[in-house]
Amino acid sequence: MAWEISVVLLVIGFVAWAYRALHPPAPRLCGTRGGPPLVGPRIKLRDGRNLSYKEHGVPKEAAKYKVILVHGFSSSKHEASITATEMVGKLGIHFVSFDRPGYGESDPDPNRTMKSLALDIEELGHQLQLGTKFYIIGNSMGGLAVWGCLKYIPHRLAGAALIAPVVNYWWPSFPPTLATEAYNLQPVQDHWALRVARHTPWLVYWWNTQKLFTGSSAVTGIPTFTGPDLQVIAKLAGSGAAVSHKPYATQQGVHESYHRELMVGFGHRDLDPMQIENPFPHGEGSVHLWHGIDDGVVPVSLQRYIAEQLPWVQYHELPNAGHLFSFGETAAKDAILSKLLI
Repeated sequence: MAWEISVVLLVIGFVAWAYRALHPPAPRLCGTRGGPPLVGPRIKLRDGRNLSYKEHGVPKEAAKYKVILVHGFSSSKHEASITATEMVGKLGIHFVSFDRPGYGESDPDPNRTMKSLALDIEELGHQLQLGTKFYIIGNSMGGLAVWGCLKYIPHRLAGAALIAPVVNYWWPSFPPTLATEAYNLQPVQDHWALRVARHTPWLVYWWNTQKLFTGSSAVTGIPTFTGPDLQVIAKLAGSGAAVSHKPYATQQGVHESYHRELMVGFGHRDLDPMQIENPFPHGEGSVHLWHGIDDGVVPVSLQRYIAEQLPWVQYHELPNAGHLFSFGETAAKDAILSKLLI
């Protein structure tokens, strides 16, 4: 009888452990008891969620151009380095950056998709009175949001720029051989992490928090940066401008920020950029895709293929540039802004 009780207790203990390992803790919502404090302004969205934002550049009332910025993985509304150029004042640009759902001070969205994020951005532009049309710039993982806007809210866009946008290796329009070759360039740990995000999303939390295997390189903070990226990082560190956004970005929990990002970006979702129709058939706006040849995070071969399939996208490929080129020289920022706005 004693051994039967021991077995039952062992099974109960295992089930309890498995439940805790597979189920992430509830997010610590900003402004609630025990949660992080609310500091910046927020808007209330259609479903009751709150979206936190920050304004940069010239005052909105005096601006000629209004631009929404979409941050990348492990970043936040506070990353707005593209606004640090004299061109902003000369052209009269007003920027709005925001914390994507689950990041910083924005409420999580457990039902997030590319479409829902595009609708969030549309609401942000409407509530902040950015006009009938606005420009959008997305960096890295934020580039996926730009593709979503081009598909779901093209009528609200005056133009768009994608800076080293992340790709989903399983987008149906990619030739399998090309996608496989690019996929194999990534670290082995990312092969597994991305497979988990795509095929078994219910394991994403466990996979990236357990200690038996190494999780996603983006989650662990060791992405595949190349020489040009390391130079940018060193320069930012030397100037005191290198700031980690991780503590703020993940203050409500890593699952609804980092992990949700992987599930939406690489799962079975509602987007294939190469199936998007030209949002500006009469030349009333433009779309620009910027990518560095030496990008070790997103293979340049896939960006080239996307550009070939979408002739309405103006493709800019930069030599001796990595994934972080837009954080470096002012010339790159000025080029991105001038091509998009002028």
